[in-house]
Amino acid sequence: MKIRDAKFNLGDVVRHRTLPFRGVVFDVDAEYARTEEWYQSLPPEIRPDKNQPFYHLVAENDEKGYVAYVSEANLVVDTSGEPLRNPQVGEIFTLSENGHLSPRYSVCH
Repeated sequence: MKIRDAKFNLGDVVRHRTLPFRGVVFDVDAEYARTEEWYQSLPPEIRPDKNQPFYHLVAENDEKGYVAYVSEANLVVDTSGEPLRNPQVGEIFTLSENGHLSPRYSVCH
């Protein structure tokens, strides 16, 4: 099994390739790290390969904010420039003068 380097970093704003949500990366797993039950609950036609980075996002759609767990293959950089509305973003990140989101705290696991 080959583990790749993660394409996205903490603080990167991304959007889902096909679903209508976007978010900011707050944690990265080098490969799938949730339960088999959760994995099997995904519809087979959209179930991603486990051997890739997975990202924890403070996410939002037009209706609400939430936390999402998404494979790298399903994410692209969000270039909209629109600020995120999810209030959890301000709890986890600070916004620098150049507009980059930086984690408030360093956490290792």
